Parts: sequence; structure tokens; C-alpha cells
Amino acid sequence: MNEKTNHANVEEMDFDQLFKQISPEEIGDNVFTLVGKVFPVLTAGKEDHYNSMISSGGGFGLLFMKPATWCILRADRYTLELVQKEQTYTLSYFPNEYKKQILFLGSKSGRDSEKMKEVELTSVQTPSGDMSFKEARLIIECKLTALTTPNPDDFCAREARDSINEAYKEANVYRKFVFGEITHVWIKK
Repeated sequence: MNEKTNHANVEEMDFDQLFKQISPEEIGDNVFTLVGKVFPVLTAGKEDHYNSMISSGGGFGLLFMKPATWCILRADRYTLELVQKEQTYTLSYFPNEYKKQILFLGSKSGRDSEKMKEVELTSVQTPSGDMSFKEARLIIECKLTALTTPNPDDFCAREARDSINEAYKEANVYRKFVFGEITHVWIKK
């Protein structure tokens, strides 16, 4: 089956036909690969208005005894505004064949473009009402737990302190640490 035929079939399928729910403990990927080697797509908003961006860095673990994710976003990101408004988001991971489309999501802001209509991915609403894409192989739904601005003085390692200080030279590029409780995990059937 070629990519166009496969894409057409995926477009016609609904969420339950494409994905099955697993527990966070059943995620089979190496966490260092998920946060450092692939381009996860962070999506926030609801079906009538949502936005996606590429996320890099972050991690997985337990926060307040619940499975959680964390990532670092620039304070001026439009998607971050939607995370704050909706208090939920998804992290979606794709097969390598979708790298071009994923990079497109990181190439422009959704604040001043129609990139969500232009991207060659098929949006899908999860049973919880969050947004992701039918082409994803792994979707992690999160409920916002904490959003914080790190203080450069809180970092002990010189490299970390230098990185934060560099980011704080301009107010619009400050970093926000985003912590989210994992509420659902979906894998492609």
C-alpha cells in the first residue's frame, strides 16, 4: 500500500478504529528517545480551535505520585497560551515517514498563520476532547499540573544556569516549565 492510499484509509477511520488505550507503564519506548531523539508534537486546544508545535527536551516520571510529563516551552509560544487556557494537552509521536509534516508544525506560529489547516496531517479528537493526529503512533494526554518560570539562581550546574540566563536576555523568550499529569495513553492498533 503506498503512502497516499494509506493516508486516505487513515482519514476515513475514527479514533477507536485507530488507537487502543494502554497504561503509562506499558509505554514501550525508551524515554530518552521520546524526549531527545524524536520530535514530539505538543497540541493544545479543542476541535474548534487548537494549535500544535514541536516540543524538545523534557521527561517522564512521577509527580505527586501520579505519572507525569514535563517539558520546557518558550513563554511566547501560542500553543502555551492554549495549554494555559484549556489546562490539557497531548504529546504525539509519529513514525519517521511524517518528519516533513512535523517539521512544518515547528516552522511557523499558529498565532499568525493557518498552519493547522495547511499541515498534511489528519486531526483527530480523543475521547476526552483533546486534539491529536490520526497518523500518530503514540498519543499521551496530559492535564496541566504546574506551570512555572525557573529562576536562574535555582540552578547549580553552570551549563544550566548559563542556558537560563541566555534565555532571559529577552522577556519574550523566557522559558516555562510545563508539568502535566498523564491522563490517557493511546497507541496505534
